[in-house]
Amino acid sequence: MSYLSTPGESPLYEAERPALGYVPNYLRVLALRPEVYHAWLRLGEAVRAGMDPRRYELVTLTAARRLGSTYCGLAHAAALLERFYDDVALRAIMADHHDAGLAPVDVAAMDFADRVAADPAGVTEGDIAVLRGHGLADADIFQIVLAVCLRRFFSGLLSAVGAVPDPVFRELPPGVRAAVGATDEAFSRQRGDAGGS
Repeated sequence: MSYLSTPGESPLYEAERPALGYVPNYLRVLALRPEVYHAWLRLGEAVRAGMDPRRYELVTLTAARRLGSTYCGLAHAAALLERFYDDVALRAIMADHHDAGLAPVDVAAMDFADRVAADPAGVTEGDIAVLRGHGLADADIFQIVLAVCLRRFFSGLLSAVGAVPDPVFRELPPGVRAAVGATDEAFSRQRGDAGGS
């Protein structure tokens, strides 16, 4: 569901439905321009290549939360729960990643991701120096910038068209949903009905 009228059927849906068991709302929006969806997939793969998958998810969740994207926040919280953390650990990370038992380098990466998401132009050479001090090479730092800026694009896209989080995310633990800011209303179109699907 979104503000936009989206295709009832699309080859994109048939390609993704078997793997997921449903058609995500973001895919319904991107079905308006399938070539953009394919370009997005290629860009995402390029950004993730060579980056530690757990760190990618941590900085992406951080960016999504800073950007106020419930949809992206839920999706990446779900990825972290599925692959890396249990409910208690993830809630601790979202409550205060400085006091959640993470390695200092991951704390620094999340701090940096938050700064980039909030104000890319405000990043200073000192911010980069902090990450270097934690042993990150410039290529590693650039990976974080890429991941966060990718999230700025996609979160902005979903927010601008009013894309509603997929119902599957209701199954996440209540504490995780709450930490992302997902109320029951987040799963329905409360911001206006433009006849989208």
